[in-house]
Amino acid sequence: MDVIEFFELSAGKWFSQRTVHNLNSGELQAGKSDLRIEMLTPTEPEVVKLCQQHSIDPTSTGLTSIRVSWDGTPDRTEQKQIGSTILAVLPNPDNPSEGKVLQDKGNTRYVMGSDDVLTLITESETIHAEERLWYLIPNLRLRTSVVKQANGTEQASFCSEIRMGVGPKS
Repeated sequence: MDVIEFFELSAGKWFSQRTVHNLNSGELQAGKSDLRIEMLTPTEPEVVKLCQQHSIDPTSTGLTSIRVSWDGTPDRTEQKQIGSTILAVLPNPDNPSEGKVLQDKGNTRYVMGSDDVLTLITESETIHAEERLWYLIPNLRLRTSVVKQANGTEQASFCSEIRMGVGPKS
């Protein structure tokens, strides 16, 4: 599977359960949310704007864009969080198993492993995050992440995501 196929397989509505462990304090949080992942065309205004921010032509060969929307509670004691973000995946033409993920904030790159595991690496002056995503079956996806902040805080998380309804068309 290549990165484009991975994101195409992600399209749909998902139920996500997440556990976050603060490695410094030992505190645990459990949350849940509904996710919606939509494939976007290069002409969508949000995609054009994102590409302009990164000085990338939205019609670049291989560019794939998605909108990820969420509605959930990160922990049972916290208020509901609703939002969305646009991601544009730009494979490296010399090695398509690696490339960039354009987004509003942070510098993210990806590595698509031969084992069909997608690794996203986000780095900035204040954070280093590494997230791994893979499918057990087309309607069950798993995610793990480790986040290290400049202030010394470290968190690890595990997510299971179940597709709600019919899977993507073959």
